[in-house]
Amino acid sequence: MAALYIIGTPIGNLGDITFRALETLKKVSLVACEDTRQTLKLLSHYGISVKMLSCRAQNEKNAAEKIISALKEGSDIAYVSDAGTPALSDPGTVLVRKAVEAGFEVIPIPGPSAFSALVSVAGGPGDKTVIFEGFLSPKPGRRRTRLKELLSTGAAFVLYESPFRILKLLEELADLEAERYICVGKEMTKLHEEFWRGPAEKILLTFTGKNAKNEVRGEFSVYVSGRASVPNLF
Repeated sequence: MAALYIIGTPIGNLGDITFRALETLKKVSLVACEDTRQTLKLLSHYGISVKMLSCRAQNEKNAAEKIISALKEGSDIAYVSDAGTPALSDPGTVLVRKAVEAGFEVIPIPGPSAFSALVSVAGGPGDKTVIFEGFLSPKPGRRRTRLKELLSTGAAFVLYESPFRILKLLEELADLEAERYICVGKEMTKLHEEFWRGPAEKILLTFTGKNAKNEVRGEFSVYVSGRASVPNLF
């Protein structure tokens, strides 16, 4: 029986793809992807030529039906998002559910994830529980309310943020919990990768102070410790 492969792809550095992911992409009959233009860059880099189908958030339900039809015809299919692991703040959940409901095997091909990459270098106080929140609501009231809820859980959490709202996020964190330890990762695995670690108030000053460089370009991931502060670390 045909199978659907859910493949993690690089979040920036194309060298981070796994051998298993490449072998799978080479053997499938169709690669469904969030953005065919982005996936084409990856496939072309590794000399892989295969038919592609768009399956993004806006058309995932309809695209899933086409993918299920192809699976029924006996074709193995791979699904990739633009970067990282599908279904982590990316499309994929609807497709997986429909494939399972149709009786097909869904096989994970683990790979890069901004979430796990950031947690691995955050240097926090050993939080045992880490909540993956992804993007907060762009609406100020909802964002602040959710931040308060997350800060009160006692667990660490990871947020994704755009360059357009990263300063607002840091301002809110510093206002709500000035001493809360955070780690901000920018453009992870890419040429201009950078990390900032320390109390929320200190990191905000790094981004807004007199000596601040233009730090707000690129994509950001933010780790927030579950503890109010990290004594003797800084």
